[in-house]
Amino acid sequence: MEALKLLNLTTQPLKRHLLHSTTSISSHAFRRTPRTLLLRSSSSTASSSAPDLDKPPGASSRAAGRNRRAPASPTTSTSDREAVRAIRLKKVEELRSKGLDPYAYGWEKTHSANQLQDIYIDLGNGEEANSENDHVSIAGRIVARRAFGKLAFLTLRDDSGTIQLYCDKERLEDDQFEQLKAHVDIGDIIGARGSIKRTEKGELSVCVLSFAILTKSLLPLPDKYHGLTDIDKRYRQRYIDMIANPEVADVFRKRAKVVSEIRRTMDSLGYIEVETPVLQLGELKPDHLLHTIILLEGTYI
Repeated sequence: MEALKLLNLTTQPLKRHLLHSTTSISSHAFRRTPRTLLLRSSSSTASSSAPDLDKPPGASSRAAGRNRRAPASPTTSTSDREAVRAIRLKKVEELRSKGLDPYAYGWEKTHSANQLQDIYIDLGNGEEANSENDHVSIAGRIVARRAFGKLAFLTLRDDSGTIQLYCDKERLEDDQFEQLKAHVDIGDIIGARGSIKRTEKGELSVCVLSFAILTKSLLPLPDKYHGLTDIDKRYRQRYIDMIANPEVADVFRKRAKVVSEIRRTMDSLGYIEVETPVLQLGELKPDHLLHTIILLEGTYI
């Protein structure tokens, strides 16, 4: 018993010392841990992964939601198109009130864009061909426009290529320069007459003496840089696809020529072209229609 008492008296201070050391270490670690987390959360790398202990739960997600840009809604896009259409309809009425037809019946043109590029390929920078024979007439769709004071530059595209229209207020008839700035938009089809000039930067241009709006566009063209990227819209609205992507129109022209040549060859050999519709079910009754579809499916499978 005496030995046991002596052992307890000897180990008691040691236990208290170990317990005090353990408590000190735990409390020290508890105090340092938040500081370490707070220091780490101040860095840009850890802020995205470590939670902020000073903010209530959900605050970070709400802040991220505020900073995240909301996607453009189809309703906004539709309203923008309707606003543009309303503005252009107003321009149509203004043209008619001035005695101008925004949808002309015809225009006599002398050259296409590519023909002018080939004919005046040797015209030097800054030179102008202003003789009577060099007065040309051209027509096409406006795909770009830039105005600088008394000058305006339009990019005209026809079925052969593009050419620039150089519009100088001093050269245009009457108040046509003001009409150009007020009523001509991208997408409009216009006809222009004038002489040929190559600018100092080497761009072949038609120096416009007079022009006429042949077709007033009521809706804007697809975005210049992104083009028409909606695949479904490209197939459903081929006319927009060919305006936005000229290479698509080239494919259709080549296809039409191939089909025409095949038809001409077969005609010369005495063949007759006969239409053979794959499926004509317009006059069948509903019960016959179902049986016919099942029969056709079994036949083709």
